[in-house]
Amino acid sequence: MHAIFKTKDLIFLLICLFILFAFIQCEKGQPPVSDLRVQNNADSLAKAKTDSIRLDSLNKSKVTFTPFIFPAKNKDAAMAKFNKEFPEEERYIILAINRLDSKNKWRADTLAVPDKMDKSLMAYSPFPFKVEKLKEVKKIVIFSYPIQAYSIYENGKLLKWGPTSMGKKSAQTYRGLMFANWKKELAISTVDSDWKLPYNVNVHNTLGIGWHQYDLPGFPASHSCLRLLMDDAKYLYNWVDTWILNKGGGTVKANGTPVIVYGDYDWGGKKPWKKLIEDAHSNDISAGELDKIIESYLSKILEAQKERELALGEGINIQN
Repeated sequence: MHAIFKTKDLIFLLICLFILFAFIQCEKGQPPVSDLRVQNNADSLAKAKTDSIRLDSLNKSKVTFTPFIFPAKNKDAAMAKFNKEFPEEERYIILAINRLDSKNKWRADTLAVPDKMDKSLMAYSPFPFKVEKLKEVKKIVIFSYPIQAYSIYENGKLLKWGPTSMGKKSAQTYRGLMFANWKKELAISTVDSDWKLPYNVNVHNTLGIGWHQYDLPGFPASHSCLRLLMDDAKYLYNWVDTWILNKGGGTVKANGTPVIVYGDYDWGGKKPWKKLIEDAHSNDISAGELDKIIESYLSKILEAQKERELALGEGINIQN
């Protein structure tokens, strides 16, 4: 009996060693998690650039919108029909156009539904694909209060746009020029510690304003921050440049990516995206309109950009 017991132990030990060896060999073939994250980020940025180039000369007049109505007395049935008629990827597109996320789709009464589906959303961009005023600006983020949408440009070319929910009427988001300061992958709200804010990028350190993922209910609802869909928040988090601090971290040596928030929301009026049903161009912002908004900030933006380039040339470490 004693000899048999030892043989079983030996077999069990050999099996364990074999499994361990196989696991080590498997791990050797896998890149580190950090490398995978960098690759995923690079792939995401590259895809957005491709979408921007592909749609650079898009004729948006070919896109039309039809209404999908959720009657108040039969909303559950309408929601079931919506879920059945459109697959998940298309529902995401439709909700984004209507400034909603999947968690808040129950708030819908009438949705503007495009006749052509484009996951990048670039086919429905209210922002111009090119802005000459920005051709010397390496990176910039622009938030439009009137249509509750953001856009990002690189050297005057639209790279990406998407929906947002900005400050509600009693806690409106600061308008004007700001710069990206620091960022944190998961921040906790200073208003309520129960509010978790993924991919938070601070743009006004004194007022505590930043963009991050949080509910998109189809109207301005935040406490002055700039809410985004999760995919958009993650993308901007990886794309944005943060401030550069002087030695010791007490003062700013160079600013991060410039951010402009402009315009006023039509409080109590018809939601702008619902107007797409009658006129697919009703939300469009012309390059001339953006030129006027950018003009008063341009010299400061370019000056800040030059200071950043000098700081990076001196080998200054960036403090997130």
